[in-house]
Amino acid sequence: MLVIGALSASGLVAVLAANTASAAVPTFPDNLLVFPNRDFVTVEGYAEHRGETATLEINRPGVGLVGSAQGVISGGDVAFEVNHPGGVCWGNGTGVNVTPDILPGDNVSLRLGGQVVGDTTVQDAFVTEKSSLSGSTLTVKGHIGAGVDPANTEQRIVEPALTATAVGKRDIRAIPGPLTPAPRGAYSSSLEFAGENFTATYVFDDPAVAQIAADAGLGERLLSWQFVDPAGNRQGVTIAERGEPGGPGFGGCPNGPLQSGPPAPNAISAATVSGGVKLTWTPAAAIPGTQPITGYRVTAVAQSVSANGEQVEIGRRIGNPAATGTTITGLSSGETYVFEVVSTSSVGQTFPAVSVSPITDSTPPTVSASLSGGSYPVAQKVSLSANESGSEIYYTTDGTDPVDGAGDVGVTAQLYSGAITITATTTLRYAAFDPSGNVSTVGEQVYTITNKPLPATPTLTDASAGTGSVTLSWSDDDASVTAYEVQVYDAAGATKLGIRTPSPATAKTITITDLTPDVSYRFSVVARNANGDSPESAKSGPLTPLGAVVANAGPDQDVTRRTTATTVSLTGAGSTTAGATYAWTQLATATGAPIAATDPDAVSIVGGATLSPSFSLPLYRYPMTNNPLTFRLAVTVGGTSRTDTVLVTPKADQVFIGTAKWKVGDLRVTGTGTVVGGTVTVHRGSLAGPVLGLAPMTAAAPPATGGVFDLRVRNAAAGATSPGTVWVESSLGGTAGPFTVG
Repeated sequence: MLVIGALSASGLVAVLAANTASAAVPTFPDNLLVFPNRDFVTVEGYAEHRGETATLEINRPGVGLVGSAQGVISGGDVAFEVNHPGGVCWGNGTGVNVTPDILPGDNVSLRLGGQVVGDTTVQDAFVTEKSSLSGSTLTVKGHIGAGVDPANTEQRIVEPALTATAVGKRDIRAIPGPLTPAPRGAYSSSLEFAGENFTATYVFDDPAVAQIAADAGLGERLLSWQFVDPAGNRQGVTIAERGEPGGPGFGGCPNGPLQSGPPAPNAISAATVSGGVKLTWTPAAAIPGTQPITGYRVTAVAQSVSANGEQVEIGRRIGNPAATGTTITGLSSGETYVFEVVSTSSVGQTFPAVSVSPITDSTPPTVSASLSGGSYPVAQKVSLSANESGSEIYYTTDGTDPVDGAGDVGVTAQLYSGAITITATTTLRYAAFDPSGNVSTVGEQVYTITNKPLPATPTLTDASAGTGSVTLSWSDDDASVTAYEVQVYDAAGATKLGIRTPSPATAKTITITDLTPDVSYRFSVVARNANGDSPESAKSGPLTPLGAVVANAGPDQDVTRRTTATTVSLTGAGSTTAGATYAWTQLATATGAPIAATDPDAVSIVGGATLSPSFSLPLYRYPMTNNPLTFRLAVTVGGTSRTDTVLVTPKADQVFIGTAKWKVGDLRVTGTGTVVGGTVTVHRGSLAGPVLGLAPMTAAAPPATGGVFDLRVRNAAAGATSPGTVWVESSLGGTAGPFTVG
């Protein structure tokens, strides 16, 4: 049987929607910027995934997936864009070929390796009317939804002509609060709120400049964002641009939802039958947000061409969107036909049509049941499936045959349309008829239903190790349970070592005290009732009963680098104290060996023979790393020692190179950082390259946030030749590069 297509639009939407999960708004420098009026999205950052393919999805509450696209992470500030010149179209790599009409409340998410790594909600805030000018005062009004934080908004008017005025920039801005002079002068602005309305007011020093702003050709904008991080970065940004058109952002991208033709049906097949050609398919489903499918058109196109270039067409129009096929009759004997199949909707039909040629099929189909016959304690559901698309399956449950002596459907047979529920002892017989009339052999399964249900599987909820013991707890709401059993396994969970029972037998907790200390185990729980045992729960562990000597190096730590050396405290609380001695050792990264004194990550442990030592995390200097530092605690009592390790991970700031310019004897490198303070070192060629100079990270001028650095070298150190590329390192741990010197 010839089958066209592999995954329908409905199937694709179902798969993608099923995988949709909630994530957090990205953290700087990663970000998602949504431009709902132009239906485009900018993905920023994710540089550590350079070269990987990511999937961007738009999901609408109560609707599901309305748009998706794949792009390759560039490794630069902008990872990739969707529906914007230089980016990719909606539908790229996903098959959801529609440009979504992005609306407030939509969820925009980014997937990498099947996992959602960041998402944002499109904010319900936008300008509602053209700006109004009265004298030197310009007013902009708009809407702000109840879920939008007014503090996280900014209104702008963009007009490049303003750069030639006293404004000196291509836009004017209003932030929440009363009328306040702009940093560069020329106007004052305010942004005030009343319920779900906002008003931005601009008062200009020069009426002529006010008129330029009022005539702005790029429209009024409202920026809103979900939160601001401690460094002042706006994360999860929506930029609503009044007057900007939606739909495809550049040539070749798919139409919007109100202009998109429907997808074709899936798994189309055509087979020669008596009197014509039978076509079957899986019904199509409209992409969410597009017009509903109203039916199908099937056209048989004769391949013979007349002298004047005409070809005969014979067809059917089907007004049922749930139809699964049709038979075309009236075809000429000896003529060859190709069949074209399209879905229809109020905006048109599938383009291009799906073409399929009929085949003569003499091979019987096969049919199988999802559940083998046997004895089952409760009612079961059985699904039947045939190997040939378009086959019809008939079945009986009364012991009769689904196929009569003439090879036709039996009198008592029923057409299979979904899973069959077996509630009592039943003989199920079934057979499939393919579109060409070939009949499968009759299959049979006998099911015995005892109606003696087994208990539900318990769920382990808590597991902890004590001195020479392990305590387990589980939850189970099955009132039929008469006893529980705990299965004890080795550390790998492969070998069963024995069974333990709680006391009383129905208790949902147990403390096991006969295990070997300092040996790891896994555990599962089985429930029992009068009918038998439940399946095992998932295994917990591994858990290790503590011995007479316990070493506990404390929880792992994340430590933020500061502008001065940072003191980090370790703790061995929970370790054995009576008669114990202690020894803390720093280990080389990813090894069990002590770190070399010459290793740049080596630190000096103060109080290394106590339970509470400390060390000083120095200011960063390459080749130091920001990898976790590993410390091992050894506890010794008599001749017995136990060890435990803890990881201390330095958290660095983030630095970025903005410009790097050179001419003979004059080098200037500028950039930004997330933390004010510390020192930036600029290197030639690599982090291991020669130092070109140092610069402090100072506070950025308002309204910007974070820090800035500016290194200017005007001497022989700048060299007679360009450095080519530069790298920078912050004394707080951040690095950036390579950056090409211009």
